[in-house]
Amino acid sequence: MTESVNYRDPQSLISDLRHGHMVLLLLEDSAGGVTGIVTVAAELCEDRHITFMARQARGLICLGLTRERCDYLHLPLMVEGRGDAAPFTLSIEAAEGIETGISARDRAHTVRVAVAPQTVAADLVQPGHIFPIAAEAGGLLSRVDRAEATTDLAALAGLFPAAVFTEVLDGNGNMARGDALEAFAVAHDLPVGRVSELIHHRLTTEGTIEQVRKGKVQTGHGEFDLTVYRETNEGTLHMALSKGELRHEDVTVVRVHVTSALRDLVGTTLEGQPTWRFDSSLAEVAASDRGVLVLISRPETPTELLASVDRLFGLPPVESETPQAGYASIGLGAQILNDLGVGRIELLGAPLKYNALAGFGLEVVKFVAPR
Repeated sequence: MTESVNYRDPQSLISDLRHGHMVLLLLEDSAGGVTGIVTVAAELCEDRHITFMARQARGLICLGLTRERCDYLHLPLMVEGRGDAAPFTLSIEAAEGIETGISARDRAHTVRVAVAPQTVAADLVQPGHIFPIAAEAGGLLSRVDRAEATTDLAALAGLFPAAVFTEVLDGNGNMARGDALEAFAVAHDLPVGRVSELIHHRLTTEGTIEQVRKGKVQTGHGEFDLTVYRETNEGTLHMALSKGELRHEDVTVVRVHVTSALRDLVGTTLEGQPTWRFDSSLAEVAASDRGVLVLISRPETPTELLASVDRLFGLPPVESETPQAGYASIGLGAQILNDLGVGRIELLGAPLKYNALAGFGLEVVKFVAPR
């Protein structure tokens, strides 16, 4: 970015938000793309912030809330189940103190009601003109996306962990990128920060995983180092099987694998959609000079398992189905890789755009399709 952009380090950005300023967060992905998110702390949201987001940024105005707050307000997800789609809840409106609900004044009022300490579920009605998104427990250290970035920033500022945000669109209604984002920041004198640096800031002082066991194990593909991690906010255990000397500057073969009963135990695949199963992934890691297989434990619900069966049979998806997730666990897997000393990655998987990996000290140099 040019020198005229008001780029801020995490501490300065936190101060900006604490003082009621809007900021522009840059969300980078592994393919080199960048999107812009304008955000302000929810408890400090005013009419002018909503007006700016609607007229200038022009994206959908959303409210990032913690899962705990969504549960407290009795806000169910629009679609149940894990997946890559943003976890929107039912839209909301303040039950009192508004007119049509769509004005900047009304929407700002709804936001402040949603985060006020004395608010109860009955103070909000559905549907409405504010669109909450539930942030993953652990924030950016669990999932790297808009709700996590904005609620984390508010929490770091010592405010209620909730934020209003919208993505920046260009003059053609597409996601603003590159020069368009730079021009937007300069034109509106917005403080600018990177999500990857927020992640790094959090990693230096905290984390959501801890090592609980480590040792050598024999497998059908030879000896590996087994490291067991506990997710501190949920208590879930995850494992990493690694071989070779792991160094940040060297390329490491990596698979971050989310468990799937049909794929891993039965060995099923969808026609025309080859995938890395657990056994084939471990074999690929075993054949490398240095490699890691991170096994994310995410037990499938009955609905998710039945949806996997339906996909095999070519049946239409049920209404509540969402795609089985790997993306949603990227922050968790990235923390484990960072702890193991991995830096540059040859990733066994599809060439997806993973957000803000640089914040975990990771770089994908190559994607490897299933053999």
